[in-house]
Amino acid sequence: MIGNLNHVAIAVPDLDAAAETYKNTLGAKVSGKQDLPEHGVTVVFVELPNSKIELLHPLGQNSPIASFLEKQPSGGIHHICYEVDNILQARDQLVATGARVLGEGEPKIGAHGNPVLFLHPKDFCGTLIELEHVGAALQQQL
Repeated sequence: MIGNLNHVAIAVPDLDAAAETYKNTLGAKVSGKQDLPEHGVTVVFVELPNSKIELLHPLGQNSPIASFLEKQPSGGIHHICYEVDNILQARDQLVATGARVLGEGEPKIGAHGNPVLFLHPKDFCGTLIELEHVGAALQQQL
C-alpha cells in the first residue's frame, strides 16, 4: 500500500533559523515559506536527492505544532509522510484493519497540492503518519 517516503517533518521553534541551518550549514536547497492555514502551519521544504525534509512552524493560535513545541521547546520530528497511489482506498483499507484516521477522516489538500490524511500515532509505533496521494485524478473525486 505505501510507496516512497515523501518527507520527514520536523517542528521547529524558529523557522528562519532552521532554514538557514539547512541552507548554510548543510548546503541544502531550501524553499521559501508557505503558509497552510487549513493545517495551522507555515512550512519550508528542504530538497534532498530522494526525499524532502519539511520544517514546520505554528501558524495561528490553534496550530497543532504550537502544542507540540510546548512539550518539546527545541523542536523535533513531528511526522513521517508516505506516498500512496489512492488515498481513499488506502484510508478504507486502513480503517478496515482498525487504524484510526485523524480529523474528519476526509483528505485535505496538503503543501504539495495533493490530498493528505493523518493516522493516529498509537496505531503506528508512536509515530504520526501522513499519507499523501500521488496517483492521478483523485482530486476530481474530492
